[in-house]
Amino acid sequence: MLVEQLKSKIHRAMITRGDVQYEGSIEIPADLMAAVDLWPGEKVLVASVTSGNRLETYALQGPAGTGNIIMNGGAAHLIKTGERVVIMSFALSDKPIIPKKIVCNEHNEIIS
Repeated sequence: MLVEQLKSKIHRAMITRGDVQYEGSIEIPADLMAAVDLWPGEKVLVASVTSGNRLETYALQGPAGTGNIIMNGGAAHLIKTGERVVIMSFALSDKPIIPKKIVCNEHNEIIS
């Protein structure tokens, strides 16, 4: 039986900018995406620790090492610059998945 399970988690990341005019997505630095095995275009659930808002979008790979996590499109109205978020992706599997997880500081540097 296939079960949807947590695959990737970026915990307590900081939204550094919002761009309502962009067509959609959340831009995440390549180094953070690689650390949790998140793919460009992969569907993600973004949950704001600050406001409680939650939304689904897709991951857009940004330049590594910038620390910039940018909420794009209409989603930027729901989750704003300066909010702490949890970014999660899920996968279907008939075997248990050990999710890859990181915790970020306020500069989106990996602290654990």
